[in-house]
Amino acid sequence: MVVVGAVEEEAQAKGAHHLARTMPAPYCAIIGEPSGWQGITLGYKGMLNFDYRLLQPGGHSAGEVPGPAEKAVTFWNQVMTYTERSNGGRFGQFDTLDAALRDFRTFSDGLDDGAEMNIVVRLPQGADVAELKQKLRGWCNGTTATVSFRGQDPPYRSEKNTPPVRALLRAIRARGGRPRFKLKTGTSDMNVVGPAWGCPMVAYGPGDSALDHRPDEHIDLDEFRRGIDVLTRALGFLGG
Repeated sequence: MVVVGAVEEEAQAKGAHHLARTMPAPYCAIIGEPSGWQGITLGYKGMLNFDYRLLQPGGHSAGEVPGPAEKAVTFWNQVMTYTERSNGGRFGQFDTLDAALRDFRTFSDGLDDGAEMNIVVRLPQGADVAELKQKLRGWCNGTTATVSFRGQDPPYRSEKNTPPVRALLRAIRARGGRPRFKLKTGTSDMNVVGPAWGCPMVAYGPGDSALDHRPDEHIDLDEFRRGIDVLTRALGFLGG
């Protein structure tokens, strides 16, 4: 059994990318992620993270040329319109294309005015990322805006009938729990090592993922102990 503490999870995933390049595929893998001690996570949406930047000569607010903030808003509205059209007929957040405006700022040095945005698009399975990137670049035409891509993770979904899933189902039931499967709208290291290794894989861990990255993030100690017991039993079943 190999235990890995990977750096930059949910950032640039440097640790996971290193494992994907250098570590042979294991028999199976369990990613440590909060899902509630009775939850088993089978998959995560993908992600495209990019920056928008526009810089143009300064002008009067009463002038005919739209300012950087207005042009940035127009760009953002095009992103939202694209996602809405792409989601036509799709139901369930795991299957939809969703965009989030993570940062927006305007600036000026007295000569040039500018606007910057950071946007994250959550990708469902089957999303055409090449087309989306082409659209994003195209919406900058006619302006001095540029888009630069920070990172990209593919969506990933594992199967239910695999050794780690069966082991966790058995362990949760042995602890008196009622197992339930989950699909997450965020990302984890599963998005990186899952496609690279192609082995049976799940994510498991006590805790409420709705509290992730919040200032009041915490875990109930009783649930923490139950999660430890479930994971111990599951590893025993896998080893046996």
